[in-house]
Amino acid sequence: MLFKYEGINESGKQIKETIDANNLKEAKAKLKVKKILYSSIKENHRQFLFKINFKKMYKINNLELSYMSRDLSIYLKAGISLVQAIKLLSQQYKNNKKFNEFFETLISLVDEGKNFYTALHKQKVFIIPEFYKQSIKVSENGGLLSSVLYELSTFLKKQDRIKKQITSAMAYPVFVLCVSVLVVGFMLGVIVPKITSIFLQMNNELPWITSVVIIFGDFISNNYISLIIFIVFVFITFSTFMKKSKAFKYFIHTILLKMPFIGKLIEMNELSRFAYMNSILINSGVPIVQTIKLSANILSNSVIHNLFTQASLKVVEGEKLSKILDTSKIYKIDTSFIHAIAIGEETSQLNTILHNLAKLYNESSKDKMTIFLALLEPIMMLIVGSIIGIIVLAMLLPIFSMNLS
Repeated sequence: MLFKYEGINESGKQIKETIDANNLKEAKAKLKVKKILYSSIKENHRQFLFKINFKKMYKINNLELSYMSRDLSIYLKAGISLVQAIKLLSQQYKNNKKFNEFFETLISLVDEGKNFYTALHKQKVFIIPEFYKQSIKVSENGGLLSSVLYELSTFLKKQDRIKKQITSAMAYPVFVLCVSVLVVGFMLGVIVPKITSIFLQMNNELPWITSVVIIFGDFISNNYISLIIFIVFVFITFSTFMKKSKAFKYFIHTILLKMPFIGKLIEMNELSRFAYMNSILINSGVPIVQTIKLSANILSNSVIHNLFTQASLKVVEGEKLSKILDTSKIYKIDTSFIHAIAIGEETSQLNTILHNLAKLYNESSKDKMTIFLALLEPIMMLIVGSIIGIIVLAMLLPIFSMNLS
């Protein structure tokens, strides 16, 4: 619940704000930790009108989290305590209400004696990725917080760059697809019905291709509102099932992996991310068993995620990762990746091997994506051109037949 208070802060400034706590005693304790002398404190009853808003958590941008991790790492390496480092970091975001609340919560929890992982886990402002929190937890236990924060910063920055590159590259093909759908829809829904009325008045037998196009044109013209509602319904239903149903998501991801070219592109991208995250954690001193499990959490494909999650359980029992991946019935990944892992395990150079694999698969993924996008545009133009050509041909055939008669 929220408590409204008035008082004087550490710098002597008069303040009038709210604080989140489970009860009045906890609220007073938090104000004491913050070195705030309060003159009045009471429960904020107006919170119930806006209960949903206060419970809402925001998704933090990868780039923002990267910059925060980098700066925090620099402060910690300079010998500054965690609380002071967070306070210094908060000064960069003092004009942002959400970040202010985020940092205040972290400072309060760390001041109470909680570690950084617990503070990140308990705060209710931003949704922090699970792999990030688990990496922090392991690094704190091993006294490697500053180095792991810096590596996480590099990883998040690279992921943000890749995401922006893909979004930018896909913008034009998506635009072409939308325009093409609108053009075909306009021709079938508006142009075709107008020409059809002329053919029907002549009572001549129409070619089969013309009849098919006319049926489609009439259907779209008479049911375009229902079609739009149906498409929106399908999109919302699909999105909901992807978020809520693990079985449905797994099924879709299995189909995607089996698709020619696209499946290989997804696999290479996922293996690149897994290898890079693994190399970071191993380099930071995290045990191999934990690195596999943590690295699996960053994978977006459910099938490959499940493969490495199951592998992490078997590695605990003493089996080698390369053997587990080679004999797994969940999914057969690239044999080159398995052989490279096996070499790393035999030579005790797994960290170096994984780092090189990450760069190799990342470059291969970029090359395949470039080829895919280069081929996508002409293929789309060919398909759309063929559809428009069929419509035009269907309209011209009856005219040629009439001229011949």
